[in-house]
Amino acid sequence: MSTKQITALGIIFLYMIVTIVLGLTVSKMKAAKAGKQSNEDFLMASKSLGPVVLAGTLFAANTGGASTTGIATNVYTYGLSACWYVIAAGIGFVLVSFIAPYFRKAQASTVPQIIEKRYGKASHIFTAFTSIAALFMATGAQIIATASIINVVTGLDFNIAAVVITIVVIIYTMVGGFQSVAAANLMHVLFITVGMTIAMLVMVTGNGVGGFGALFDRAAAMTDANGASLDLLSMTKIGATTIIGYIAMYVMTFPTGQEIVQTYCSAKDGKSAKLGSLIAGILSAIYAIVPAVIGLVAYTCIDGYATGAQKNALADATMQFAPAVVAGIVLAAVVAATMSSASGNMIGTATMFTNDVFRPYINKGQADDKKEIWISRVIMVIVGAVGLFVALTASNIISVMMGAFALRSAGPFAAFICGLFYKNVTQRAGFISIVTGTIVAAIWIYGLGTPWDLSAMVPGGIVAFVVIFVGSALDRKAGVEPAPPIEFEED
Repeated sequence: MSTKQITALGIIFLYMIVTIVLGLTVSKMKAAKAGKQSNEDFLMASKSLGPVVLAGTLFAANTGGASTTGIATNVYTYGLSACWYVIAAGIGFVLVSFIAPYFRKAQASTVPQIIEKRYGKASHIFTAFTSIAALFMATGAQIIATASIINVVTGLDFNIAAVVITIVVIIYTMVGGFQSVAAANLMHVLFITVGMTIAMLVMVTGNGVGGFGALFDRAAAMTDANGASLDLLSMTKIGATTIIGYIAMYVMTFPTGQEIVQTYCSAKDGKSAKLGSLIAGILSAIYAIVPAVIGLVAYTCIDGYATGAQKNALADATMQFAPAVVAGIVLAAVVAATMSSASGNMIGTATMFTNDVFRPYINKGQADDKKEIWISRVIMVIVGAVGLFVALTASNIISVMMGAFALRSAGPFAAFICGLFYKNVTQRAGFISIVTGTIVAAIWIYGLGTPWDLSAMVPGGIVAFVVIFVGSALDRKAGVEPAPPIEFEED
């Protein structure tokens, strides 16, 4: 390895060590103050997060491999409009902020628990297992991103790098729990936003690129093998259909994604949940352009690079155009993003399994903190192992994430919203809606190949809403009583 590679790798490893030490220190301090650690303390941070920490945790949980290396990769295909993937997330956080307080007031820890309150056991079980499966896929996407960086920096085989990073994330997460992750996320947010922004500016203004003017001039002149313009500066190339699909995806997946809902449920009150969501939304929308510009640097300034979408675009541009220390910082920021997202996925899966499978169906409804914490840690290892398998068999991060989001959210979203705000919904209609929406989303992705690049959550969600309203009307006409309403606690 070159001196630059060694320096960058050293900074990445140092950052990972600091992350682990910070998280474990805060976790132990909290546990010492509270005495014996319960499973809720371990997985839900004792429901004590204020708006700032909550915003940082939301942002870090959502800003993973797809929002960093994935955007940089997709600049070849969509130009700067690739950043709409994260701008849409910001819009999603803002819109979801209006219902965020209901998550905290629902007296639940998981999406399936909230679903069960209105629709019963069948809906509960189905939602739990589709959500768990989706988090397996999402964890794999984060491993892909991190392993790609290690591969570029060190030349280490991608598969070996994937195994190493999986082990590190498992240890970090299973030892410290959600309090550990939440504490480290504030540092992650600083590095992801400030660190990567500074690195982008250093790269663009350096001699290798020559400033924004030179970068944009080169980008405007880029053509493909046939001489057609690549249109790398476009903010609309991705298409209105895809943008609408992204926004719909986030608006639907945030209220039904365990790693996000768990963060809302960990707020100290409903106001903190709402404000934290607003802050996370604004931060996401502002940050979105940063990885896109770094991707633009790769495709316009690395000779012979623009022959197709390159999955290591962000890391390659950073290593070539940033000084060693800056390269280490920006790559550490990406590692921070992927680690925080992978950790959130692991904790979300563990929470759902212990609360929605182990306690009600295996342990006969009996709470046992010691046993549940042990089970949670075992599940984290399993999630890491399955995520590693996904990482070794897939390559496009955003495609993996889109599939995961669609399968977990297309069905439950309509039932979730109606469960909160529609008093006349029935249990049977809710269950049929959840199953139907999920099946439509799966067919849209794996059977039809995602026509028009429209997220599967749009057709899946539309069908689910039609089914739940029509089904509830038919049930009530037949004399079936509406499902019992959810009882919300006061702040």
